[in-house]
Amino acid sequence: MAWLEVVAEKCVGCGACIKACLYDALALEDKLAVVKENCTLCGACLDSCPFEALVMRKTEPPAQVAESYKGVMVVAEQKRGQLQSVSYELLGVGRRLAEDTESSLSAVLIGDGVDSQAQRLIAYGADRVFVAQSGTLGLYNDESYAAVLTRVIREQKPEIVIAGATCIGRALIPRVAVQLQTGLTADCTGLDIQEETGYLVQTRPAFGGNIMAMILCTRARPQMATVRHKVMKALAPDENRKGEIIRVALDEKELATRTTVLKSVEEAADTIPITEADIIVSGGRGMGSTGKFSVLFELAKALGGAVGSSRSAVDAGWVPYAYQVGQTGKTVQPKLYIACGISGAIQHLVGMQSSDVIIAINKDPEAPIFKVATYGLVGDLFEIIPRLTQEIKSRKMQ
Repeated sequence: MAWLEVVAEKCVGCGACIKACLYDALALEDKLAVVKENCTLCGACLDSCPFEALVMRKTEPPAQVAESYKGVMVVAEQKRGQLQSVSYELLGVGRRLAEDTESSLSAVLIGDGVDSQAQRLIAYGADRVFVAQSGTLGLYNDESYAAVLTRVIREQKPEIVIAGATCIGRALIPRVAVQLQTGLTADCTGLDIQEETGYLVQTRPAFGGNIMAMILCTRARPQMATVRHKVMKALAPDENRKGEIIRVALDEKELATRTTVLKSVEEAADTIPITEADIIVSGGRGMGSTGKFSVLFELAKALGGAVGSSRSAVDAGWVPYAYQVGQTGKTVQPKLYIACGISGAIQHLVGMQSSDVIIAINKDPEAPIFKVATYGLVGDLFEIIPRLTQEIKSRKMQ
């Protein structure tokens, strides 16, 4: 728990802190600064006081509360009974966290007819898998899934709970965190254990990716985080690995919801989704217009890959948002990423710098993209790409 305290003996009522507060959360009463209820604890006022009369106080969680929670839990995601690749990535980082905390790794799998997938989770690193299945859980619903997951967490008391920062994860986990009255860090790109305290260090981009924030949840348990898809590495599966599969008894009353999902429709797409593609050809501001993206589609088709873009191309209306790679788009991790006419802003790099091989094509030899590129080509992409496409087609015909 944290709060802002005014040290009466030091406060002279100068009002400097009031001017520094962005939320009108400070006032003067009887020539003494007072903190209003709407204080956000942002800390902007602390440096403004020349008399050091403002202090941020914090209390640590009682030892017995923290010690009653143990282990790492991963929320496994599935669609139509099939595990999503983000689940394997979560198990990879979860396995590392469990080893660092000398604890076990468990997974929660919710759905209908999903028990056949439990052994896969064990192969990818889980020690225990809690399977909750019912016909009612066949199609994802925020309320019913949150009710089941909340109960499992309350019963098992894991110290750390992680889920994917996917459409489902972003809808599900905040509901659970509220019910558990604990903190949640969204869209993490790094998770580590702080050696001196044992806290989970949750790293995420902030201010548009210009800084990396390191967040600790010191008071409440469990520590919860969502992790960006394609940021973490999955472990190689071990089909001989042994683990425990636990069936979760369900009460149909807890599955009751105020809404009903009538149908789930798979999105139709002409190309491979960029989050699943092994090869991505991306275009940025240097493409110039919608029509000129055709050269990228030709190259992507020849390579058997997908087309991506930077935010500037999406904002210009040249391609749909589904193509966007970066901080405000998708995080990708292909084997090959070809950046065409992309300068390399940090917001874009956050989404693709984990690619195995990066090829950058740009007229500007000083473009930041070349700093992360494996190979760089300085030149006109509208001359290079068609020739590259033709060469690939020719070799495929041989």
